[in-house]
Amino acid sequence: MTAPAVIEIPDDEIEFRASRAGGPGGQNVNRRATRVEARWNVFESSSVSDEQRKRILTKLANRIGKDGVLRVVAEEERSQGLNREIAAARLRQLVAKALERRKPRKTTKPPRSAVEGRLREKQRRKRTKEKRKPPTPED
Repeated sequence: MTAPAVIEIPDDEIEFRASRAGGPGGQNVNRRATRVEARWNVFESSSVSDEQRKRILTKLANRIGKDGVLRVVAEEERSQGLNREIAAARLRQLVAKALERRKPRKTTKPPRSAVEGRLREKQRRKRTKEKRKPPTPED
């Protein structure tokens, strides 16, 4: 794999929504909105080229809604601020990984010894199976 494509998603393109989260936190969980959802509209983003947009839409198709919004959720921490940072970092990492280009595979031929060995093994199996057959009337 090649190095990740350099893309900077500006903070003003990421929309954050907070809601109540489950998990640790005691009474704090019932009163504070610490779960953060980071939303980034791929269709309307000016920070990606058309080629990058197409690549993101195909690679992350199962994570992007019909409206073109990529959603990432963070609710690990008890603080909304930390969850906000985690969600934004995850979103950027996800996009960078989607833009990575895989190194093309070089097609190779099996070595002659491997081909010959496979054919020898097939002949051996053939002889073994022929020995199991009942004799024919001509024999």
